[in-house]
Amino acid sequence: MTSLGSAPAPELLDSGERLSRDALLDLQLQRLRWSLRHACVNVAHYRRAFDAAEVTPDDCETLADLARFPLTTKLDLRDNYPFGMFAVPRSEVRRVHASSGTTGRPTVVGYTQDDLDTWADLMARSIRAAGGRPGDMVHVAYGYGLFTGGLGAHYGAERLGCTVVPVSGGMTPRQVQLIRDFEPAIIMVTPSYMLALIDEFERQGVDPRTCSLRIGIFGAEPWTEAMRAEIEQRLDMHAVDIYGLSEVMGPGVSQECVETKDGLHIWEDHFYPEVIDPISGDVLPDGAIGELVFTSLTKQALPMVRYRTGDLTRLLPGTARPAFRRMEKVTGRSDDMIILRGVNVFPTQLEELIVRTPGLSPHFQLILGREGRLDTLTVRVEARPDCPDERRDPAAQALAREVKGRVGVSVAVEVVDPDTLERSVGKLQRVIDRRS
Repeated sequence: MTSLGSAPAPELLDSGERLSRDALLDLQLQRLRWSLRHACVNVAHYRRAFDAAEVTPDDCETLADLARFPLTTKLDLRDNYPFGMFAVPRSEVRRVHASSGTTGRPTVVGYTQDDLDTWADLMARSIRAAGGRPGDMVHVAYGYGLFTGGLGAHYGAERLGCTVVPVSGGMTPRQVQLIRDFEPAIIMVTPSYMLALIDEFERQGVDPRTCSLRIGIFGAEPWTEAMRAEIEQRLDMHAVDIYGLSEVMGPGVSQECVETKDGLHIWEDHFYPEVIDPISGDVLPDGAIGELVFTSLTKQALPMVRYRTGDLTRLLPGTARPAFRRMEKVTGRSDDMIILRGVNVFPTQLEELIVRTPGLSPHFQLILGREGRLDTLTVRVEARPDCPDERRDPAAQALAREVKGRVGVSVAVEVVDPDTLERSVGKLQRVIDRRS
């Protein structure tokens, strides 16, 4: 695999990355108390929520006291659509982003100029942690527009001193041609679309391993270690994870360091993480798997107090950046969990088994149906181009056995031709629910 050398020299790190753990904890408490006051004074929703919970910002005397404050949900943002959660006058808002809003009102997020500068700084920090350096060319294939991915990656790469190719999503053959012509070192894109780009290289008769890409920074959807191995093997590159969500900032809330690839270091000087039991809401100790919750520490336009991300992970001690705790790769979302005949099933569990099954590609969909009173699950997966027709049934049977043995549910497996399933240029919709 391509070599990136050792970790960045200390003088390349910013002041936040050089903090000791004790200094970071002191800074977190100072910034947390400011953020709670800022939210309470300037956002009517938080005043009402704090009153209902019988807490005030002055009640936060330690970091542990944050657990006394109410949780914030996506529904709270939608109920205050469009600008009711903003904590600054509209005249101070320099940019607005929003979710797609496919399930109702979109969630709207705003940024002051200081917020945008902080975001660019943290994205630059993230790209550096991934192995990027000033002067590198970065191919940005995240979507631009109201989605935060494209512009977040763009301004962070420029802040680091990189050259940006702002391609956005779609036009897959052209994307591959630009990579071949411009020879970027880094690509930032969803992992599912990266697989589509790899397929396009091969369709054009080009070995993907011969291209210039040496780092892929992948986010916006859960992905597995098996998918990382697939991408790295087929491209001879380092595949690292980036995490974020619009409500908290956008991409760059946490980042995997290329020298360790052992989970994502959370930039805790700006975001305070908790993991809670998704049912009870109780705070869980570090190391326990639950739902990730974030409180912003420096955001001006849209402060977030204990925002429920819906993402499932656990908190671990820092390694490559010792002051910052890590979050394990997101294993799924609490709202994406499939309950099939009493068994909890996550798409990432099945993805790992699919990638390990000879003859099957990582392109798949999960189709929920119902026969009589029983729910059913069909795994529709593409065969690899080199898988002959006579090997498809044995591959389907092998995958069904693995799912039954390791996950504990019976599924039907349908192996389809390569390039049959719709390719994603953004977040991939794995689950299709036809039970209604």
